Amino acid sequence: MQALLKISRGIDWLSTQIGKYVIWLILASTIISGVNAIARKVFNVSSNAFLEVQWYLFAASFLIAAGYTLLQGEHVKVDVISGRLSKRKQIWIDIIGFTLFLTPMCLAILWYGTPYFLRGFESGEMSNNAGGLIRWPVYAMIPLGFGLLLLQGWSELIKRIAFLQGLIEDPTVKKTEKTAEEDLAESIRRLAEAAKGHGKAD
Repeated sequence: MQALLKISRGIDWLSTQIGKYVIWLILASTIISGVNAIARKVFNVSSNAFLEVQWYLFAASFLIAAGYTLLQGEHVKVDVISGRLSKRKQIWIDIIGFTLFLTPMCLAILWYGTPYFLRGFESGEMSNNAGGLIRWPVYAMIPLGFGLLLLQGWSELIKRIAFLQGLIEDPTVKKTEKTAEEDLAESIRRLAEAAKGHGKAD
């Protein structure tokens, strides 16, 4: 079990690193959306590429961060019943869910989604819209996102089994760490301060 817990910690670290950086895709999508709106209203210039790259980035952020969201316990849950149960029963519900629902779902999507991505990659499939983008990068988000979600699901499963064995503390208790949004705001603040410092030096 200690070896499995080591693997779990590695998966958690990977999901955390991904969560820290994927949020920048939301910022990029927002900026592109704003620039596109200004260009369309002011200069009467637009392109389907601007529109498509927005949903490419949003799809990437949503899918790639799914594992990080699971790590943080931010997926929607219906706790009307389980919230009244003991902690051990709640953990058993999680174990059943990760084993019988999340794992088969992710494996099924990987089974069907990976060939879908490979066909798009090999054919160089393009968007049907005028000025649209190549499609395989967004198709790649399907196996990548659900692969990462599957890994994190297994990590959560390992931690819950270890908790039942008394090897670790309750893995469902959230740690008081900065959220990805707070990390992004802090990064932007540091960049602004660095730019201001360079401006003064010049």
